Amino acid sequence: MSAIIVVGAQWGDEGKGRVVDYLAQEAHLVARYNGGDNAGHTVVAQGRTLKLHLVPSGILHRDALCLIGAGVVVNPERLVEEIEALAELGVAAGPERLKLSAAAHIILPSHRALDGARDAARGQGAIGTTKRGIGPTYADKAARVGLRAGEMGDPARFAERVAALVEEHNRRLERYGVEPVAPDEAAERYRAYAERLSPYLTDGTALVGDALAAGKTVLCEGAQGLLLDIDHGTYPYVTSSATVAGGALTGLGFGPAAVSQVIGVAKAYTTRVGRGPFPTELTDAIGDRIREVGREYGTTTGRPRRCGWLDVVILRYAARVNGLDGLALTKLDVLSGLERLRVAVAYERDDGARTEFFPAEFGVEELARWRPVYEELPGWEEDISGARRRADLPPAARAYVERVEEWVGVPLVMVGVGPGREQTVLS
Repeated sequence: MSAIIVVGAQWGDEGKGRVVDYLAQEAHLVARYNGGDNAGHTVVAQGRTLKLHLVPSGILHRDALCLIGAGVVVNPERLVEEIEALAELGVAAGPERLKLSAAAHIILPSHRALDGARDAARGQGAIGTTKRGIGPTYADKAARVGLRAGEMGDPARFAERVAALVEEHNRRLERYGVEPVAPDEAAERYRAYAERLSPYLTDGTALVGDALAAGKTVLCEGAQGLLLDIDHGTYPYVTSSATVAGGALTGLGFGPAAVSQVIGVAKAYTTRVGRGPFPTELTDAIGDRIREVGREYGTTTGRPRRCGWLDVVILRYAARVNGLDGLALTKLDVLSGLERLRVAVAYERDDGARTEFFPAEFGVEELARWRPVYEELPGWEEDISGARRRADLPPAARAYVERVEEWVGVPLVMVGVGPGREQTVLS
């Protein structure tokens, strides 16, 4: 049995889709295990840029079966749009290639309305959600009142359930002074989605279990990153699902004995979207340069990402929480042309305390007391986009990669040197 788990090792947007796309060449089943269409994975292949929000990145590989697992919350409108967009590009994404777990929960338009209303009501304490309805849908799931995808097998009954839940949500929206969602209109639209998507429904746990029992490789694709995890991230500035490696087990329904490898994905610098602490954030010209060269704008929202130096304190935390076997470092090419590079190797406080591990469990107020301790490295001017081996990298870039390995204590298995699928350095 072989399950490979791919996780984000920072605040999301690390380039997991590109890593999954590469690893999917050897996978039988590629399964998404958490999050919703608040996540966006961009894959560049054969001159085409695909931005996927729900469909696993492995869909580009003809021999790979793809699954949207039970741990995912699904906006059916977005899923239908993605399936149609893939078909227009000549990528098969019918029920023979793509499966939807019957246990996944469904996002309604009233979930999205609640998401925006709740965040706006927080005022200065707003979390900065994507307003895609993710949090309210997970909240309904935990409260045991949510809609599961399996109910789409009976479109008429599903429509009735949609109308009833929208009416319940409208009572909450009224308290926020927000315009209600029309229950009948939502029910009619969702009935149509149910008719379209019911052929995709499957028992996700059985699909994963059968593949593992047959000795096939299951590639588990996560959304967001470690520091957005509901338990282990920078709470409350987090998402509503388990973004760590353990989330693959619960989101897909298999045991830890099947896991053969956990790969963390990190940028060669650090970014995050929305509010919350960010120890190495750059608010100067270098931060602006990284944002523009790296095209650091959200795949889902288009929001500019906050940019900063690489933080190996975070990566050590990622290695410990996820049990990383390897690390994929993306966007090394974005750092080309910078004369000096800084990397946070520890944190310290005014009282002289020092830590080399991220103090996430003590909350954002405690985190604000720590400041990064930097080590400087020389930059490089050379264009590294053509490198395919470490030996092809200029000495300074090679030294940067090797120092990251030393600081984190995890081998680098892949290094991205450009946006293209083939622009990868393998160790």
